[in-house]
Amino acid sequence: MSDTLQRFLFENLAIRGDLVQLDATWQAVQEKHAYPDPVLHLLGEVMTAAVLLSATLKHKSRLTMQIQGNGTIPFLVVECTHDHNLRGMAHYAEDIQPASLNELVGDGRLAITLEPADSSERYQSIVALSGNTLAEAIEDYLSRSEQLDTRIWLAVSEGRTAGLLIQKLPSSQTAEEQEGWNRVGQLSATIGQRELLDLGPAQIIHRLYHEEDVRVFESEAVCFRCSCNTERVIGMLRQLGIEEVRAILEEEHAVEVTCEFCNQHYRFDAVDAEQLFVNDASHRAPDTRQ
Repeated sequence: MSDTLQRFLFENLAIRGDLVQLDATWQAVQEKHAYPDPVLHLLGEVMTAAVLLSATLKHKSRLTMQIQGNGTIPFLVVECTHDHNLRGMAHYAEDIQPASLNELVGDGRLAITLEPADSSERYQSIVALSGNTLAEAIEDYLSRSEQLDTRIWLAVSEGRTAGLLIQKLPSSQTAEEQEGWNRVGQLSATIGQRELLDLGPAQIIHRLYHEEDVRVFESEAVCFRCSCNTERVIGMLRQLGIEEVRAILEEEHAVEVTCEFCNQHYRFDAVDAEQLFVNDASHRAPDTRQ
């Protein structure tokens, strides 16, 4: 199995490129959730696109792609860290059927959030979800929010997802550079979905750009990894407060939390839950000593 991000650069043109292929990462998602095919297809596309977009970032950040709408997939979110740890999940209607992106999401929005590793400040852009495919929607998003000419191709099968991105870098915008961008775009558009899924990155780059001067960088690993853990769940329960937790215990006899990304289950009985607040001054008895 090969879960990789492959970066490349056109030496004589202000154009960069990225190739992503997900095998074990994609299969891990399918093992965690029994999503219907329309959900799997869109989730696979968004996961692939998230890795492609994370590769364009200049600084270490966590990138989150979120789709919200009023269709049969009202909510979908994917997170990708700067070191390419990936996770994703989706909500969907029980009666979901195969349909176009607009029909699945309905009146939707695409939000992309960046959380720099060295800062508490977040950056978010939200646009209306437009286009018949996710690739078109992301191209439109980048054109409007980042003013970057970008082309994306995505493919999803049961065993693998794959994606190709080319992006024009800031430059003097000469007629020669525009001709080069048009040429590379036409070459890239000849890639078929089966080729994107079945060929390796080196084969794809040679197949598309063998007449161009392309520098290929060392490939980078991508993996499924959820950031949930016991400490984070404890922090969430402490934010709820002792009274809310006691109310849950009275009704359910235990506090149970399941991560929507990885299906990891966390359970706290009454003793465990009370222990979470043992050092919390907010529910201690007041000191009545004189």
